[in-house]
Amino acid sequence: MTTASLPMPWDVDQIVNQLDEFGFSIIKQAYDDVFFTALNTECLSKMDKFRAAAIQDGVISKIRSDHILWINETQSLAHKHILALENLSQSLNQAFFLGIKNVEAHFACYNVGEFYALHRDNPQQKNHRVISSVFYIHKTWQESWGGQLRLQDKKMNWHMIEPTANSIVIFESNLLHEVITSKQKRLSITAWLRNDLTL
Repeated sequence: MTTASLPMPWDVDQIVNQLDEFGFSIIKQAYDDVFFTALNTECLSKMDKFRAAAIQDGVISKIRSDHILWINETQSLAHKHILALENLSQSLNQAFFLGIKNVEAHFACYNVGEFYALHRDNPQQKNHRVISSVFYIHKTWQESWGGQLRLQDKKMNWHMIEPTANSIVIFESNLLHEVITSKQKRLSITAWLRNDLTL
């Protein structure tokens, strides 16, 4: 994995400790305002390329209704976020021996009325997703707009996590979670840290 060129101003020790205890961690004010604003602009400029999300083999499922765009190096700012996650992966590998080898990610847009029902990102260890992350890249959010991430932690306690702008939620991919129906356009980068080499 490559080293991120974008500074990663995150408290890695806190992330590791929270993942160890609860299975998830929240990073607030993940990046500086200049980068965050530019990334928001990059996402909005690609909206015409978003497509309805599929679950597997291109099959559209009724359990989700969001729209996505997979990220590659042509989305240069989003790719820098992936590089930062790759950098974080090195620390997670050292702490938990996860064997993370790469990161896959897409932009996600939840329009008004869209949701993602209760699920796991790695059900019954059927894929190579180890750690999931959601980076909220809309500029503002209000609690009344919905769109929360409802997540069950390692201790079987439920949390309602607000999609606060410029924050990142990192969690074990086998944890149950859902996205509550959104009442405004909700933008994010969803990424998975994987322990295989094939995307």
